[in-house]
Amino acid sequence: MVIAASCGWLILWLFGWLPRNLLIALIIGGAAVAMVGLMDDRWKLGAGMRIAVHVAAALWALAWIGGVADLRLGNLTVEFGWVGYMLGGLGIIWALNLFNFMDGIDGIAASEIAFICCAAALLGFIGGGLDAVGAAALTLGAAACGFLIWNWPPARIFMGDVGSGYIGYQTALLAIAAARNSPTALLVWCILSGVFVVDATYTLIVRLLRGERVYQAHRTHAYQWLVRHWGSHKRVTVVVILVNLLWLFPCALLATLSPGNAGWLTVVALLPLVLAAGAAGSGRAEILGG
Repeated sequence: MVIAASCGWLILWLFGWLPRNLLIALIIGGAAVAMVGLMDDRWKLGAGMRIAVHVAAALWALAWIGGVADLRLGNLTVEFGWVGYMLGGLGIIWALNLFNFMDGIDGIAASEIAFICCAAALLGFIGGGLDAVGAAALTLGAAACGFLIWNWPPARIFMGDVGSGYIGYQTALLAIAAARNSPTALLVWCILSGVFVVDATYTLIVRLLRGERVYQAHRTHAYQWLVRHWGSHKRVTVVVILVNLLWLFPCALLATLSPGNAGWLTVVALLPLVLAAGAAGSGRAEILGG
């Protein structure tokens, strides 16, 4: 995916469909994240090295695209200014790790990024035409679709940290870049990413409240409990795809067509997922030996 997406973006740039600043943010920052992920897959790097590269890649990307644009919530416009660099950096780093947390069963992360990117490109086209960010997202989505052929359950190849961290980084970067053209784009991308955002965030909060070391490996995300309950990677992955297509995409479409209502539509879209995550056991303590 890293090579396919990077080559695709270079072609877009050569034909004048992708600006130089976005190209540099995507390829250079993404390469750094992918490289440290590959090294961690092979040699298990220390947390300090990984965090340092992730922070540097996030700030690099924000510097090249001009930071975080203003956010519109109904009639209210939130201006971030220099604080946007801090919030944007945290957002990119969280998204990067979020996809790493959620890449735990066959096909789930690849199908998720394919959905997010292709849906975002389609909604961008509906909202005003396919722009550079939409074209870049569609390229990443196509790369994910190619990978998914081999990663569909039962998977024959796997992402590892090199792939999951990379797609998380690019998702956040493209969402922030899209917001520079549309003040509600961040909310639309958040809706499209709802399954992963809710499960990972809910699990993290529950584990923090229980006093656990959240950086330690675990199997307490909602999707992991469902796999144990249903005994099938494919069934869980298909359910996530159906939630994306039948619930989150229509909500994101409404937010695109009615930007003044994007704020409360985001709440409407994510609240049922929060309830579902709790019901499925997101963050629930593992039973020793279970």
